[in-house]
This record gives sequence, C-alpha cells and structure tokens, in this order.
Amino acid sequence: MHTVWVRLNAVVFFGLTVLLCLSILAALSKFNHTTHHQPIIQKLALNNMKSLKNHGGVDRALLSFDLQADMTPAFHWNIKQLFVYVIATYKTDTNPKNQIVLWDRIIENTDPPEKKQLNEKNVFVKYGLVDQGAELRGKEVELSLHWDHMPLTGTLFVGKQKEGTESAFRLPMEYL
Repeated sequence: MHTVWVRLNAVVFFGLTVLLCLSILAALSKFNHTTHHQPIIQKLALNNMKSLKNHGGVDRALLSFDLQADMTPAFHWNIKQLFVYVIATYKTDTNPKNQIVLWDRIIENTDPPEKKQLNEKNVFVKYGLVDQGAELRGKEVELSLHWDHMPLTGTLFVGKQKEGTESAFRLPMEYL
C-alpha cells in the first residue's frame, strides 16, 4: 500500500521531531542554572602598571593583574565551553563608556578540574588598554570578569561579575 519512499519519509521526519523535542528540553533545562550557579571570584586586581605612553596619537597602557576565580559552578551537562575574559571599563569626555578586553581564555567542559580554577598572578595583558585619543591619563578604570556560556544546544548566555565587586584603580596623570 505505501511505497518505500513514503515509509522512509515517515521514519526520517519522526526522528527529526524527536530530535527537536530533545533539543528544546535540553535548552529549557538550563533556565535558572545560570543565575543561581555563578563562578566564585575571589580576586581580580591590578598588580603592576608597566607603562602609559602616547604613541601615534593614542594612549596605550600596559599592565598586569592578579586573578583568582573558580569557574566550576558555571558548568553543567549542557555547557561545552566557557569563554572567560577581563574587561577594563572607563569614561572619557569623548566617549561616556569605553570597554576593552584585556585578557581571555577558553575553558572546555572536558578540561580537568584544576584548569577550571583560574589562579593567575602578575598576568600581563594580552591586549593593551588603548584609547582612541589621548584621554587615558588620570582616568578611573574598573576591571571586571565576564564569561560566555557556549552550550551544546540552546541559547548563548553572557555572565559577568556582580555589580559593585569590580576592582578599580586610577591611571597616572603623567606618561610612564
């Protein structure tokens, strides 16, 4: 009565429907996890200001920082990896909000537990703190830790350090 093609079509689309339902259940299972299971950040602070120079019409600050954080609570069965990064935020007259990524790391779900513990001391920034103009001198800078959840299935989620727990410092008034 039914041809092979009709039966094959029914089997394939039944399989796709089951796969869709499982993906939706997986995406729904992560709700509330990201708000209740935050990484534990013990320390994120400036260690040493290496230099603050004006080069090519832009200010550039090179610095190092200390970071201690346990990223383990951010993982669950649906997380493939975390993209962790440190952001420097400051205000200038030209731009009211400037955010620059200074350092980053990818932590895989398959990494051993000790790799999910960030214990970095005197880490030199990967990317310099560069302003579009010559407005960095004397500015208040906040360092904060951010992370992107990259799930196996479902929506991406961006997490960040709790408001009010960021580390702040002031850049020198003169070039170093």
